[in-house]
Amino acid sequence: MVRISSKRCKPVLVRPGGGPGARDGRPSSTTKKVLMVTMVQVARMAGVSLSTVSHVVNGTRHVGAGTKRRVLDAIDATGYRQDTLARALRRSRTDSVGLVVSDAGEPAFTEMVHGVEHAVAEHGITLLLANSAEDAERELRAVRSLVERRVDGLILARCGSSSDDLDAYLAAGSPRLVLLDRLRADADVDQVGVDNREVMALLVGRLKEDGHERIVLVAGDTRVPTLLERRQGFVDALSAGELKRCAVLEGRDARGLAQRLRALLAAEGAPTCIVAGSTPLAVTSLSVMKEMGVRTPEDLAFATFDGFAHNDLFSPSITTVVQPAFEMGRTAVDLLLPRIEEAGEECPAARTIRLHQSIDWRESTQDWRA
Repeated sequence: MVRISSKRCKPVLVRPGGGPGARDGRPSSTTKKVLMVTMVQVARMAGVSLSTVSHVVNGTRHVGAGTKRRVLDAIDATGYRQDTLARALRRSRTDSVGLVVSDAGEPAFTEMVHGVEHAVAEHGITLLLANSAEDAERELRAVRSLVERRVDGLILARCGSSSDDLDAYLAAGSPRLVLLDRLRADADVDQVGVDNREVMALLVGRLKEDGHERIVLVAGDTRVPTLLERRQGFVDALSAGELKRCAVLEGRDARGLAQRLRALLAAEGAPTCIVAGSTPLAVTSLSVMKEMGVRTPEDLAFATFDGFAHNDLFSPSITTVVQPAFEMGRTAVDLLLPRIEEAGEECPAARTIRLHQSIDWRESTQDWRA
């Protein structure tokens, strides 16, 4: 434990349990012994070469079970701890990856984080996670902080209001970068997302087949690429005449969206179906429906993208477009790690991968005309 003296503001090392030498500003002999232990001492105690200790510590080569056990016992006996900073400087690698997501509370992003975490752990890499909370300044600070910690690579799900300052910072020199979920047509980096536009068109096409003519899309903040793509898919599925009978609600303010949805539901010729573009937009829509006493599917069919955990607990269960979010996280790592290995070499062209989403048709869109 370190205490700060109120007089001189010098750190004073306090040995647990007190004892001689514990408060004189110098480590006790016991502490000094732990701090000075090196691989050489471990090798001597284990009766092996220095390279063997290195292979055991770093996992760089197979070491026989008996020899490995002696090395590990020697490490325990000496209290040896690897100096990861020195190792990183020697290798120009920190064996760490940074991940910045725009909303860690959304179920889809939670699964993406799990996918990234599982994939990097398989390679012995540490994950550093930051949440921008859809705030451009916070996003930039998070990226800067991760870069200053010398992460080997960066996976970024950009917020809707992501700034030019971030683009300039990344262009000035950053670790290898992969964009996750929120893709950009002009990005010269690897990126992985899903087929938002195509699956929205499929969803709306099926709703039309079921007899829906007045469909409302709660699209939300279409500065977010995923939400913009879903809006585009909605328009793709409708003719000009059909589009006139439908509605698209865009905007950043949940209260404003709720107010406009209330007006639509109260008007003559009210919609027969609502499609929410994301989980937060589904919450806004369902709250309005509950407030107005609108039943689903009896009065109004309902479907959403991304959805909720444990959908089976909802009554009725909700028709949901399901992202392969865990696989997206893993794919981001699969794109990033080869780039890290290629650092300093001529790299192949950037890749964009779009995974397929599935539509889970459930009770909220069934028998709405019954």
